[in-house]
Amino acid sequence: MLHLLEYWAARLALFGVDLLPPAAASRWAGWLGSLWWTADRPRRRVAISNILRAGVAGDPAEARAIGRAATRHMGTVLVESLKSALVLDDPDRVRVRIPDDVQAVLEDPDQGLIVVSGHFGNWELAGQWLSRYKPVAGISRPMNNPRVQELALSRRPRHGFRMIPKYDPDPGRFIKLLGDGEILALLVDQHARQGLDVPFFGHPAKTHTTAAMLHLVTRAPMCFATCRRAAPMTFDLTLSPLIERQRSGDRSADVEAILLALNGLLEEAIRRDPDQYLWGHRRWR
Repeated sequence: MLHLLEYWAARLALFGVDLLPPAAASRWAGWLGSLWWTADRPRRRVAISNILRAGVAGDPAEARAIGRAATRHMGTVLVESLKSALVLDDPDRVRVRIPDDVQAVLEDPDQGLIVVSGHFGNWELAGQWLSRYKPVAGISRPMNNPRVQELALSRRPRHGFRMIPKYDPDPGRFIKLLGDGEILALLVDQHARQGLDVPFFGHPAKTHTTAAMLHLVTRAPMCFATCRRAAPMTFDLTLSPLIERQRSGDRSADVEAILLALNGLLEEAIRRDPDQYLWGHRRWR
């Protein structure tokens, strides 16, 4: 029943997307996000608990306000991803900050790049925008709701941004695409059952080691990216300077140091705009 409700909610959102101009469609999706916040009690409880644990709210009332705003934000992210062609084709819609060392890598056709982000702002739009330099591959986990996944894939433009299944059996696929000079986009804040316990807002969280291991093994350059929503259909895309870690001989320590740095950069972004983070997923388990 929940999957069917999610599917029809998505269909309703898409109806509004198709019928309305972009700004109005964003407001429509935000309203649907508020409705979902009210209806989905289990997810609401997770979000409030996460916000309080992270320390970005002083009390439950403030946590609820942030959670509601964040759910509205995720609704607008869906709409603006579906209408991303309007954003990507307008230079005034994406304000970009790229350090010189990262710019040099982007302009080198033979150099791969690991770009790490989190469920903040409009993370997928960042990958789509960067694909103007070189092909971008992201990692996708199948949605829990196959109907919604099929609907999303049928509607979402990619602009040279392709998705690799998370459970693809080829272990060398990431190394190959980096060797081919492509960008590998990874999210650092997904729960990793077999991952490393790394502090996130001061609390241990199972964290994927893929980005850190690839950097250490391949020596491919790596940076952190945020795509903050500044206004309707307008974004600030910011890339960090290159994150480098020389091999110390203690691989576990090297991996942990890299993941600590990545988590720290994500925390900074979230503290500035806590209402642009996906609080509803179970980051701490």
